[in-house]
Amino acid sequence: MDLLNTLVDKGLRRETPTREEALAVLATSDDDVLDVVAAAGKVRRHWFGRRVKLNYLVNLKSGLCPEDCSYCSQRLGSKAGILKYTWLKPDDASQAAAAGVAGGAKRVCLVASGRGPTDRDVDRVSDTIKTIKEQNEGVEVCACLGLLSDGQAERLRAAGADAYNHNLNTSEATYGDITTTHTYADRVDTVQKAHAAGLSACSGLIAGMGESDEDLVDVVFSLRELDPDSVPVNFLIPFEGTPLAKEWSLTPQRCLRILAMVRFVCPDVEVRIAGGREVHLRTMQPLALHLANSIFLGDYLTSEGQAGKADLEMIADAGFEVEGTDQVTLPEHRAAGGCGSHAGAACGSDDGTGCGSHEGGGVCGSGAASAPRTDEPRTDLVAVRRRGAGTDIAPNA
Repeated sequence: MDLLNTLVDKGLRRETPTREEALAVLATSDDDVLDVVAAAGKVRRHWFGRRVKLNYLVNLKSGLCPEDCSYCSQRLGSKAGILKYTWLKPDDASQAAAAGVAGGAKRVCLVASGRGPTDRDVDRVSDTIKTIKEQNEGVEVCACLGLLSDGQAERLRAAGADAYNHNLNTSEATYGDITTTHTYADRVDTVQKAHAAGLSACSGLIAGMGESDEDLVDVVFSLRELDPDSVPVNFLIPFEGTPLAKEWSLTPQRCLRILAMVRFVCPDVEVRIAGGREVHLRTMQPLALHLANSIFLGDYLTSEGQAGKADLEMIADAGFEVEGTDQVTLPEHRAAGGCGSHAGAACGSDDGTGCGSHEGGGVCGSGAASAPRTDEPRTDLVAVRRRGAGTDIAPNA
């Protein structure tokens, strides 16, 4: 297929595809999905070999968020039956982080619900970062606390944070349909603040919220312009009790096309499969490893993920290897500034994974038609987290 050959050549040269080419990837048929995966896999292996970076989420503060993000189980007015608790103590957070590190995670992502941190919150998270780094040698730490005020990114960097996550989530044109309590520009500003402070910027998207192919391409091209070191791709987890509970338009093939499009547009960036992979990719998760070079290990913010042991077995069975702490995540031309990027690699997003509070992504169905077997919602795959941080039950890692 001429399209795929062109995109591989551009990816190996770090040349940006055209919008028309990116849209054409999303429009390919299910019959061509293996060809799409094989082509994007050449780009992934060129820049990242067969390494898979493992990341582990610690939800420092769960629920009761004042923001109205439609996709999020922690949102204002959410009726989802999630865990709700206030800030974890630094030692408790470090203990949770240690479980992920023991399971093979190289990066710990510290997430807290809310619009953004107060200065007191930044002090609290700074203490947590220091405790985690003292107790877990070599671990990378990413903070994900919502919108940042002036000077807060610098304080997190001084405390030892390597990265900061804040997702754009969807296109600027449709952002107001998803959230009304802050703006798309607010999110861009926070990513830029993280960059300016020397933190490795992490910013991604949530697919599956009713957006068009054009919206998906718009947000990925906007991310390319922002130049984060990491792009987490969330697939909407349609939690009962949230406005998007009925959004079940994804197929595994659709998810693979979206990941391939992201890889072609961001060839040398850490692409992370984030929330919702178990719900929407299901048994085709191993194919996604040929597109993304990073995943979350175990559970997410408010939902349960695949067993950590199953994640490790999947990686090995697919012929990939877990990236070690002695390996630099990003290619040399991007990794000049620190632990895998400008100052690290990146953190994941919404729950599915999420930024500061949110529950992440799924994918909307334009492009190829859905197969009949995927028409029924798989609500059985959406499980509220009842273990790990904020509970007395051992975490899944």
